[in-house]
Amino acid sequence: MGMSHLRGTDRGEVQMLPPCLDDYVAVEAAVRFMDAYAESLDFKKLGFARSIPKNTGRPAYHPADLLKLYLYGYLNRIRSSRRLEAEAARNLEVIWLLRGLRPDFKTIADFRKDNRKLFKEVLREFNLMCRKLELFGAELVAIDGSKFKASNGQRRHFNAEQLREVIKHIDGRIDEYLRELDTQDAEQGPPPPPPPSPPAGDKNKSTETMAEKIARLRASREEHAALLQGMEKSAQTEVSLTDADARKMRDTQRGGYFIGYNVQVAVDAKHDLIATAEVVQSACDRDQLGAIAQAAKDQLNVTSLEVVADKGYHSADELEACENAGITTYVPAQGSTSGRSSKDGRKVFAKERFSYDAAADEYQCPQGERLKLRGTCNRKKGRQHLLYANEAACRKCPLKAQCTAGKYRTIQRLRNEAVLERAAARMAGRTAMSARRREVVEHVFGTLKQWGHGDFLTRGLEKVTGEFHLSALAYNLKRALKLKTFGELLGALPKAA
Repeated sequence: MGMSHLRGTDRGEVQMLPPCLDDYVAVEAAVRFMDAYAESLDFKKLGFARSIPKNTGRPAYHPADLLKLYLYGYLNRIRSSRRLEAEAARNLEVIWLLRGLRPDFKTIADFRKDNRKLFKEVLREFNLMCRKLELFGAELVAIDGSKFKASNGQRRHFNAEQLREVIKHIDGRIDEYLRELDTQDAEQGPPPPPPPSPPAGDKNKSTETMAEKIARLRASREEHAALLQGMEKSAQTEVSLTDADARKMRDTQRGGYFIGYNVQVAVDAKHDLIATAEVVQSACDRDQLGAIAQAAKDQLNVTSLEVVADKGYHSADELEACENAGITTYVPAQGSTSGRSSKDGRKVFAKERFSYDAAADEYQCPQGERLKLRGTCNRKKGRQHLLYANEAACRKCPLKAQCTAGKYRTIQRLRNEAVLERAAARMAGRTAMSARRREVVEHVFGTLKQWGHGDFLTRGLEKVTGEFHLSALAYNLKRALKLKTFGELLGALPKAA
């Protein structure tokens, strides 16, 4: 007789000593730390909704339990409130975590919506615990941005020109239908009585009368015209109909564009933990460095900090703001057109060939002549440039053809260009910084997007910011669980409130 297969016990069998629910969860399972961490937080102090129970009505769920559910979900790639509701009924770890509670998806979604501004504080509390464990070096952070998709399709996003085209198209359809009505009236005489209206919910576009189609198009035209008028009044350049705060972003990986947000993170270089994170609407990183670097310095609670970022953050104003805040930056300069004539494009002496004398506020050209301050000009975005020239020297210069295609050479200088010169000198002395930045920060976004966090589920800047802070918290939690033992993590938790 052959050996039988291994099968489970009879589901209907009554067991005298049923297993305890706690036995189904490993002693050092991540879910046990999530439970301990959430229980250690002071939800009243953090300001969470329903943290103080009311004396009347049905008891509310404790914020700790709903935060535990979100921590588990975000760490295990389950972010939908409906999927979290399902996990609470079938996942043994979640059943253990919530002690058998089964909140419905609306309660779960409302917790994220109502407390969206507070998840940043929860991330800060977790990072404070990580600092106790010396997981943050607090010396060097890498800053980068990445585009995350919004819950808004491209067909629900317009600029002013597109809105005008839509309105023009609708006008054409209305005119077409009106001409068709006129033709029918001329050929058939008085129209027959209308057919009886279909029951509510049964009507579709194929059964619409011509008049109903025209009315629907006119309503659509009014809606798009109102959007266009609102854009012109507010000086907006684009509008999203599903998520009003979302903006057009370039898809650097696949090409083209999508509708989304620009997520900014500052990552500590010691163990690649997220020190701080923000979500912005601007697709450009150039104006973000000062704010995110200052936020990282505040979160790490240090008097000085080194920051490295890519050339997309290179801006004199932002670098100056960092200097004023005691932040040392390592940001490479963007490509320059210096060395090409703006008139005919031929090669000329680059600006770098002209040395600046700060004491005299003059430039010296390759021929040894001095270019003095001649005036100012305002460039785009209101940036004022100082103009340096020496017309007399240029007229008789033997190198003029190699220097300019105009009557004389003009050098432009920002009022705070000394900041850029200091930044260039720092980068020249630390050439390995760019490679260090890639090592520290780029895999953070890669990991989050691989987890499926690259598409926001909520709508509106405040809500998606809160959603990303949950993602950042899950990322840091995953890193901490790998870097420290279970006992070390539990020992660093504050006492429960």
